[in-house]
Amino acid sequence: MTTPIVLIVDDEEIVRTALEQWLRLSGFAPCVANDADQALAMLDKSRPDVVLTDVRMPGLSGLDLLRSVRERSLSTEVILITGHGDVPMAVDAMRAGAFDFLQKPYVPDALVNTLRRAAEQARLKREVADLRRKLDGGETELATRLVGASPSMENLRHAVRELANVPTDIIIFGATGTGKEVVARCLHDFSPRAKHPFVAVNCAAIPAELLESELFGHEAGAFTSARDKRIGKFEFANGGTLLLDEIESMPLMAQAKVLRVIQERSVERVGSNRQIPLDLRIIAASKVDLAAESDAGRFRPDLFYRLNMATIHLAPLHERGDDCVLLFHHFLGLAAQRFGKPVPSLHPADINALLVHPWPGNVRELKAAADRFALGLDATGRSLDAILGPRAKPLPSSASLADRLAAYERHVIEAELARHNDSISAVVDALQVPRRTLSEKMARLGVRR
Repeated sequence: MTTPIVLIVDDEEIVRTALEQWLRLSGFAPCVANDADQALAMLDKSRPDVVLTDVRMPGLSGLDLLRSVRERSLSTEVILITGHGDVPMAVDAMRAGAFDFLQKPYVPDALVNTLRRAAEQARLKREVADLRRKLDGGETELATRLVGASPSMENLRHAVRELANVPTDIIIFGATGTGKEVVARCLHDFSPRAKHPFVAVNCAAIPAELLESELFGHEAGAFTSARDKRIGKFEFANGGTLLLDEIESMPLMAQAKVLRVIQERSVERVGSNRQIPLDLRIIAASKVDLAAESDAGRFRPDLFYRLNMATIHLAPLHERGDDCVLLFHHFLGLAAQRFGKPVPSLHPADINALLVHPWPGNVRELKAAADRFALGLDATGRSLDAILGPRAKPLPSSASLADRLAAYERHVIEAELARHNDSISAVVDALQVPRRTLSEKMARLGVRR
């Protein structure tokens, strides 16, 4: 059993220090915050089992903190402590969902026992939520949305199950066509935010001069063409999930403003001075390594660190083994149903074509191929060789070892070229071969950029 995490919230340093030392000696893992605002900012990162908070503090009170925790649908239990307790306040606290309400001076051993019961209650809540998800068919539904039997897909489904109920921002990294938005939607649909909006924004598709208005909104008259008030994407996604796709293409100046919104969890429309509170999860998707981009100065390191609470890596299709066959069958069935046609059968040569194709466009390319195969509109008939092109042509079973090795080398080089957008320098680094050797192999094998 893991050590229960307790978040101590009190504006008096001597109280925080004493509680932290006592709880550490009593077998807990304590962390501290000096007010409710700091505690709310720490919830996503520390994921406490119990919040132990004073009631009367500058700014937000302990009761306000309790309501915020309950609004986020967290399994965390909240215990309130006050030196000014009275019956109406205790009643309000219990109605708002507090686990217990203690009055100073409290007995230390009694406090520890209460914390242990609260931590056990939080653990049971998480287990019940997991069981309910399984009984409701959540596991089956997730397997039909994230199709594949490879280890990378098993790990992906596990990561989505674990992170869906955790209120933290996430980065999804994967090459074009690997399904970043599909994963983001799963994270939303299997989370407590599922009934609230899922808003996807393609940062690369919005002109730089319009990005601020699109994300933050504007008031009427804020600039020349702003005739009416506009709700921005952050505000529109309030309560739900905001996907910032291709975030690496966002201008640095816009990144600074987005960082401020994410840190403060509030947004200010262009032309307004009013802060609008936000309660939403932010998922950033990128086809490039944001850590490398930040090191190169093309992405703000502070924004990367703020978003990088959890990272999901999506494997390219050519690294997922037989998943391409499972996915093709899956998309073929959906396409046939959509087009009102019978599901066509696959010849063994078609299976081989699927397995040897490098899939530079990943799942998006495979889905398009399944749609075309279901329609059967190619002049040559239903043939995956014709649909996928010469790169998918399988070797005959009588091919020599040299021919098979050459085909494998060609497949690897073509796959790396596709993965690195035809950058020879990147392929040289990935394959760890001299540039001249790579050029000679490409010429001999007929590989073209």
